[in-house]
Amino acid sequence: MVRANGAVSLRELARVVQTSEVTVRRDVRALEAEGLLDRRHGGAVLPGGFTRESGFPQKSHLATAEKTAIADVAASLVEEGEAIVVGAGTTTQELARRLARVPGLTVVTNSLLVAQALAHANRVEVVMTGGTLRGSNYALVGSGAEQSLQGLRVSRAFLSGSGLTAERGLSTSNMLSASVDRALVQAAAEVVVLADHTKLGSDTMFQTVPTDVITRLVTDEPPAHDDRAATELQALADQGVQIAVAGTGQSAAGGDQHPPGARPRRDVPLPVQRGRMAAGQYRGPGGGMAAETMERTARVADMRRR
Repeated sequence: MVRANGAVSLRELARVVQTSEVTVRRDVRALEAEGLLDRRHGGAVLPGGFTRESGFPQKSHLATAEKTAIADVAASLVEEGEAIVVGAGTTTQELARRLARVPGLTVVTNSLLVAQALAHANRVEVVMTGGTLRGSNYALVGSGAEQSLQGLRVSRAFLSGSGLTAERGLSTSNMLSASVDRALVQAAAEVVVLADHTKLGSDTMFQTVPTDVITRLVTDEPPAHDDRAATELQALADQGVQIAVAGTGQSAAGGDQHPPGARPRRDVPLPVQRGRMAAGQYRGPGGGMAAETMERTARVADMRRR
């Protein structure tokens, strides 16, 4: 599956092989040890993930439920008569489909997918940047795109990317895409990042939005066992990023109750330390470990075939 799609989430792997995410995570470690893939928070990618970027057909099948939920929350932030910019990506494409119902909206975008989603929205005005078409993600890039954004001012920018960390902010694997995203950010008073949990803690080659420029992050709830993603959310909140979790529609704790000019923070629970194995759980020689190892080996072989 990773070879076909470029990346895959642990949830999808668990569904396909019909086992738990905890078990899949252990099997993915075994495949990484053999150099067959690279682990990422919440998923796995082909080796060389710092520079590798999956195309639209691959991305469109990843974390689809999470992207849908994120788009629902992000759309609720947009007000009637507002002017916004929307960057390229499959998550922002989902957002655009929901923006068609917002009357008097003006959307500036470099994404053909976003423009297509809004093409028949009579109450929405769509402004396309110039630029050169980048076929892998159907986005306009280059100096033409960047120059067309000069002098523009809108209320919000909605952007996605390939990775998000508290240390570097949002990043992507392509230099041309990163340059246009930076120009989109310069045009906006606020920056809203849309990133599902598989991107939390992932760092790619080109920074697009530094953490201190991100106003709000809209994401989904990381799996309970994904301690690193929870830690990353806490670190982002500590730096003043408002966190909105899809599925609840609630942003940082007390988000709208903070004084004007203050940057609300969400108290993201820190990961619980994993406890020691309880008495009676140790399985030494003859205690079932060999059977478990054989079962795991079979699963890993099955994942290789997929």
